[in-house]
Amino acid sequence: MPKIALLFPGQGAQHLGMGSGLLARYPKAKSYFDRASGVLGYDLLELCLSGPEDRLNATVHCQPALFVHSVASLASLIDKEPGLLDWVVGAAGLSLGEYSALAAVGVLEFEDGVRLVQQRGAAMQASAEAQPSGMASVLGLSVEDVQAVCDAARRPGEVLQVANLLCPGNTAISGHIASIEAAEAIALEKGAMKYIRLSVAGAFHTSIMNPAVDLLKTALEAVPMQRARVAVYSNVDASPHTEPAEFGSLLAQQVVAPVRWEASLRALLAAGVEQFYEVGAGRVLAGTLKRVDRKVLCECVGD
Repeated sequence: MPKIALLFPGQGAQHLGMGSGLLARYPKAKSYFDRASGVLGYDLLELCLSGPEDRLNATVHCQPALFVHSVASLASLIDKEPGLLDWVVGAAGLSLGEYSALAAVGVLEFEDGVRLVQQRGAAMQASAEAQPSGMASVLGLSVEDVQAVCDAARRPGEVLQVANLLCPGNTAISGHIASIEAAEAIALEKGAMKYIRLSVAGAFHTSIMNPAVDLLKTALEAVPMQRARVAVYSNVDASPHTEPAEFGSLLAQQVVAPVRWEASLRALLAAGVEQFYEVGAGRVLAGTLKRVDRKVLCECVGD
């Protein structure tokens, strides 16, 4: 067997009907949604399958939905390929997906993970609602050019910065609405192929999320964490971590720090990973991996 890494999607991968394909091939997945519903106080599976869509897309709801869907998807993969985890040498998750990665490698118990992502989503949504802000994807420019766009478009007293370094030619920026709007024309003038406003509640991975940090720290301190069975590559520093004492600090920093996703993928490849699994909703992460290394295998396990 090749060396394997697990990748877990983040916010934005949710979609109405998520879980239908998973349940069809792995009925035991329902037990994960049922357990989560007991923690959350509402029917998570019904929300995923039937919506309403705007409620599913709310940060406070989509984060638990994606976490539970990813954990159940991993269970379906293990059911299909017993022993696969013996070949896993690393894991990473995009923003919210880092919590799924931590659950996958034994750092977080399932119910604790559900509580954490619910609290994380609520804290981030509250921070977003306090200031009109958002995110956008800039396609076709280097990171340096995207930084120059931010510097040129940023309005006085506002935040506008690189937030997600996803893969070559795909960088997300985050900040106040006026600055996000001003950046579009500047980015296209610089040669961007596309400028896409993202359907998120606010400027994640910037200082606008500072009010969420203290709330998240309190939530993290209340949750027991175990040593990771294999290394999780953090969004904050793109480095492997296994010790529970490190994860709380990294997860708190994560909501205000840029996501170093491309660097995390390159670190996993440098560690000898030969095959990846994207575990959960969507295929976005497989696409970013192909922009980093077109030859590496990535199987998507979700809907």
